[in-house]
Amino acid sequence: MYSNIYRNVFHVNMEEHLPLREMEQLAEHGIFLPPNMQGLTDEQIEELKLKDEWAEKCVPSGGSVFKKDEIGRRNGHAPNEKMMQVLKKTIEEAKALISKKQVQANVCVTKEMVKDALDQLRGAVMIVYPMGLPPYDPIRMEFENKEDLSGTHAGLQVIDESEAQLWWAAKELKRNQKLSDYVGKNEKTKIIVKLQQKGQGAPAREPVISSEEQKQMMLYYYKRQEELKKLEENDDDSCLDSTWADNTALKKHFHGVKDIKWRPR
Repeated sequence: MYSNIYRNVFHVNMEEHLPLREMEQLAEHGIFLPPNMQGLTDEQIEELKLKDEWAEKCVPSGGSVFKKDEIGRRNGHAPNEKMMQVLKKTIEEAKALISKKQVQANVCVTKEMVKDALDQLRGAVMIVYPMGLPPYDPIRMEFENKEDLSGTHAGLQVIDESEAQLWWAAKELKRNQKLSDYVGKNEKTKIIVKLQQKGQGAPAREPVISSEEQKQMMLYYYKRQEELKKLEENDDDSCLDSTWADNTALKKHFHGVKDIKWRPR
């Protein structure tokens, strides 16, 4: 049956929704600004007399270093170098734990592994920000499972398990059938399936060649075309100037007058 397969694919898809990108921004530019201050310039904030009350509460361990967030989402009070490395190292470890490269190593990414990655990130945030993060910070909301993704691009990527369909070779893998019904009983067979929302039909087919392979092929044909152009530009009789085309070469060889050059004294 497909219950476990659907569940595993669903949790692997959660890799895209872990707060990794926001964690990187936290390390670079500090905590999230209040919603009513985001995107405003310093002059606008001063004019409207707005204040970030959480900035004084959520101070990173060891003090902060100011690094302005150009898009105006974070307050710019980033952790110092040591604490920044704590966050970045944990981010890399979490990425490795749920990476798609695990498939190449024959490691099945499970719900428990995703949970472990979240726990690692949560622990790193507690070390750097012992007083916690603001309640509106998307990292805290993700940790507390309160983040509202409705109306966002990320929300479109989240598929509820009951609404998910698996597709392979333009065929929907039915939950009430066995995998062997589709691919046979060879245990070494490897298939790549796609997760799709119910009612959306079959997903688009993967390209036959990758974009990198396509670039290499185009480069090869371009070079080949340039070589052919140069050959066409050459005079057809230019080969007659070659040594091997000289019909008096044998006579010159026996007379000992080969490679003699004449010039006035």
